[in-house]
Amino acid sequence: MKKPVVVVTHKLPAVIEVRMKELFDAHLNAADTPMPADEIIAACDGADVLVPTVTDSIDADLIGKLPDSVRLIANFGVGINHIDCAAADARGITVTNTPGVLTDDTADLTIALLVSVPRRLVEGAQLARAGGWKGWRPTFMLGHRVNGKRLGIVGMGRIGQAVAKRARGFDIQVHYHNRNRVHQAIEEELEATWWESLDEMLEHVDLLSIHCPLTPDTTNLMSAERLDRLPPHAVIVNTARGGIIDEDALAERLASGRLAGAGLDVYANEPEIHPKLLELDNVVAVPHLGSATHEGRVAMGEKVVMNVKAFADGHALPDRVLIGVDV
Repeated sequence: MKKPVVVVTHKLPAVIEVRMKELFDAHLNAADTPMPADEIIAACDGADVLVPTVTDSIDADLIGKLPDSVRLIANFGVGINHIDCAAADARGITVTNTPGVLTDDTADLTIALLVSVPRRLVEGAQLARAGGWKGWRPTFMLGHRVNGKRLGIVGMGRIGQAVAKRARGFDIQVHYHNRNRVHQAIEEELEATWWESLDEMLEHVDLLSIHCPLTPDTTNLMSAERLDRLPPHAVIVNTARGGIIDEDALAERLASGRLAGAGLDVYANEPEIHPKLLELDNVVAVPHLGSATHEGRVAMGEKVVMNVKAFADGHALPDRVLIGVDV
């Protein structure tokens, strides 16, 4: 059987690229430079599968111009807000993603941010490197402990639950808001308290962590009004998608002391970071490192390979994205 022609938009881990070359007629991006829409469309001439990443905008216009040969978009990543799945479905193109494999990596980074912001770790590290440390003093660079605090989780899916599990190790009290309440057994295991109202939950937490997908309903979910519901001592962490938070409002409240701090891994206009956020000592900003482990990226690639292989063999796709279902 003829090998499927697979177009990959970014450089992937070497072991994954080798496997793709073995199994498919893989057209790789050795230069690892971003491919504009017209280049993606041209590269897909005669292709069966497109493998984009979360930084590629696979919108309705691009999908409408793809050659008829393309029948699968096998996304390298979990989030699919950059893909117009409805437009793909209308053209008979199936979309897959890579769920599950980056849960632990993202949860680990979330906890790192939840600890580093209140304890001022990055601020202290920068001071030490700059030679500004003059010795230990009883009142020097005091932060706040996380032990015993209340954590509010927005989105109690795989990653939200993994964060809750880790938070319990710090004796942090877990609260959560989710569109649907999780099973009672999960609540009991995580000792988690459900809030039907996000607005009400925000008023009672010390730490807030965002783990919902970016959709039209969650864009600017954390609006100026909702940020104002948080207590002034609260710290907010976002390892989901930048567009979920109103960054202008966040920067204003962090600068004025109406919020204590923020740990951010994602941004509304990546790779650009809101300049006012970068000016603030109470912001820890890292460059979208949630899944950035060797193990995680290889596991993501293996998921892509499995989905393309299933497609080529005519089998059910293990990670097919269903239109209208959150991931």
